[in-house]
Order: sequence, then C-alpha cells, then structure tokens
Amino acid sequence: MNASRSSTAFPVPAVPGTDAEAVRARDRRHVWHTWTPLAADRSALTLSHGSGHHVWDIDGRVYLDASALNSTCGYAHPDVLRAIVEQASRLHHFDLSVAGHEPAGLLAERLAGHLPPGMDKTLFVNSGSEGFDAAIMMAVSYWAHLGRPRSRVVTFARSYHGATLLSRSLSTLPRNRHLLDAPLPVTRVELPLEPRLSRREEALPGLLAAFARAIGDDPDDLPAAVVVEPFLNVGGGVVLPPGFLRELRTLCDATGTLLVLDEVFTAYGRCGAMFAARRQDVTPDILVSSKGLSGGYVPIAAVSVRQRVHDTFDRDPVIGGLRYGHTTSGHAVACAAALATLDVLEKQGLPERAEQVGSDLLGRLAPLTGAEEVVDVRGLGLILVVETTSPDLAARVLTRARERGLLLRQVGAAVMAVPPLVIDDEGAAAVARGLTEAVTDMTG
Repeated sequence: MNASRSSTAFPVPAVPGTDAEAVRARDRRHVWHTWTPLAADRSALTLSHGSGHHVWDIDGRVYLDASALNSTCGYAHPDVLRAIVEQASRLHHFDLSVAGHEPAGLLAERLAGHLPPGMDKTLFVNSGSEGFDAAIMMAVSYWAHLGRPRSRVVTFARSYHGATLLSRSLSTLPRNRHLLDAPLPVTRVELPLEPRLSRREEALPGLLAAFARAIGDDPDDLPAAVVVEPFLNVGGGVVLPPGFLRELRTLCDATGTLLVLDEVFTAYGRCGAMFAARRQDVTPDILVSSKGLSGGYVPIAAVSVRQRVHDTFDRDPVIGGLRYGHTTSGHAVACAAALATLDVLEKQGLPERAEQVGSDLLGRLAPLTGAEEVVDVRGLGLILVVETTSPDLAARVLTRARERGLLLRQVGAAVMAVPPLVIDDEGAAAVARGLTEAVTDMTG
C-alpha cells in the first residue's frame, strides 16, 4: 500500500537529522514500555512526527495510522496546537482544589450541551483509569449518603475499565488480573454468545437475562452500579446488540441501581455520534470519557454525573464534598486542547462523518468474511474489526500491514482499524485496501 500524504495532512515541521540507531538504543536501555512483553522491542518502530492521518518514523518511512485510539483531529492540527500554545502562555494550570480557571468552566459547560439532559456536572481527571476510580467511588458514596449502603458492582467479564487497582478489579481479562485482593465485590457477566453473534438482535434477550440475574432482586444485596462499555474494546472488539443500553437502563431503574457508562473509547465521534449514549437515547447516571476528548494532544478525562448524584455529596461526613482529585485535574492546557478539539468535531461534523466512513469501510471489508481464517467482520462508527481464528494470525496480519505502510491494532484474535476521524476518502480507501491485502496475504 502506498501511504502517500493526502489532503487532510497538515504542514509538517522540518525534522533535524536523527541518529536512528542511537535513538533506538536509548529506548532499549531506559524506557519501560506499557503492556509489552520484555522480549519485545518496541523501539523497532520509533516515530518522529505526524500530520493529518499519517506518521513518519525516524528512518523517514511514512505510515497511515489506523491504530491511535485517541486520535480525533489527527496529527499537528493547527487549531489545536494554537489553543495549546495560547493557553500555556497565559495560565498553564492552577490546582482546582484551590481556585477555578476559565478553560475548565468552558469545557464543563460545553460537555453539558452534548450530554443527555440532566448531566450538568463534570469532574476532570487525567485518564480513563482515574475516571473509573472516581466513578466507582462516586457510586458507592452515593448509596452511603442516602443511608442505604451498597458496594457491589455488576459488569462484563470481558470488560476493561482501566489499569489502576480499583478499575482493573472489575475485569477478569487475563492481561488485567492482579495479585491483590479485590477491593469491592463484583459480579461479572459472561457473553451468552460468541462475539460474532453478540451484535445481532436475537442476542439481546439472553444478554439482558444474564444482567437481570447478576443484578438480582435481593433487597439486601442489590448492586451500587452496573458498569458497561457500549463496545467491548480490549475484550475482543465486541459490538453489542441494538437496544442493549436502553433495556439495561430499564433493568437498572427497576432496582434503583446506578448505570455507569464507560465511553472512554467510544465518545467524541468514534462511535458515529458524540456519545454512544446518544445513539440509543439513554441517560446514564455517570459517564466516563477520555481518549478523544483532547484528540490525544494532552491527557484529560471527564466524569460527568446526573445532578441527583452530585447533590448527595453535601452529606459527605468529612468535607461535605467529593474526596477525589489530582493536582493536575482539569489541567488548563488540556481543557484548552479539548475545547479546540470539540470545535473541530462540531465544525467538520466528524461524528456524522465517522458513521458514514465507517459504514463504507465495513462494506469494503465485508468480502473478507469469505476468507477461510476470518471469523467475522464488524464495526461501530469508525471502529472496524476483523476477527481471525487466532491471536497468532492477528499478529501476523498486523506485521504484514505495517510492512505495507498501515498501522493497525490487535485485541486477541481480532484486528482493529481506528483511523483519525479527519481521515479523507482517499485515506479510508487505503485503510480498506491495506487491511484486505494483509489479511489475504496471511490467509490465502
């Protein structure tokens, strides 16, 4: 695949000469890469710069990036860069536990305008993992404030909600297990059907029945919250059946259980709408979002809550408020980057375009279902999943695609394409072509 630059690329600054081997050697000596076996050499692909939906490595090779989970506006977007520089030169940050600053207020107000009605309060943190620490603490504290303590959480066994001790305790994914005792009781729901069948309408009754059993009806053991991702990302790239969130909201309402949505990945256009909750006209009690909020330019996450949850915190026995936060929560530069990112999303209609481009790509990739070692082709918004028969095959597809100039992601036996939302038609066609060729090369 020829990953030539397209019309969505922005001007790329000149990069001084680089001693590529010295850069890689330094990385191997000193950098501990996240989620990586010690035997793996992540320095083999060392990136130098990016523009639009392309990135360049330190050897000058160009790649079409369909692997960056948080890229909404692409690389080197001038509007986002300008907002970062302007805010950093004015006030880079101030601790929100001491004082306010304008970018945080503007961003919280802006999010309230996009979220379902009634979700008017937002806590800012630095990552989705921190956001889920806060969300679970909020849910358990809410019931304590009402004088009816609940601590149990219901979630998917395949879920992934972060890498902190609390957030990773919600999951049974092998990569996420830890050696310490679980800090709270969790009831985990297995998918009644395999992933390739879970997206179909007929999968809905069985899935809802499984959640109904997990919630239960014992008044002495009702859960504080049901926590779900609208799309199971790390859990295998699983698309859930239509109407699932609406019906789950009804199940939660029957017992007063809080509904917590993990939109760390799906929000800000990735799912084909600003939020997956809006796709199904669902109002959660707590919604955690992060990756696309600032387009990956500066770390930031948002925990947005319904007013009725927020207002119980005046009953907190210690400070009469939320006892959670970080020195850099709601970082002013991150908020400015997020505001600029939202400007781009709105002005260019990127959520709607993600739905259109994703649908087109799904159609282009559909013929792969005829390949002997392809289990399924599915997608949600601008998230494309090709499920193969094994993790080893998926890894070989990734390697082959990279050789052709296309960067993809792997989740178990599935290959995922998640290009920046600003990708143009030419770039989208290149993603479909490169992924098809890589799969064909490895299975044909």
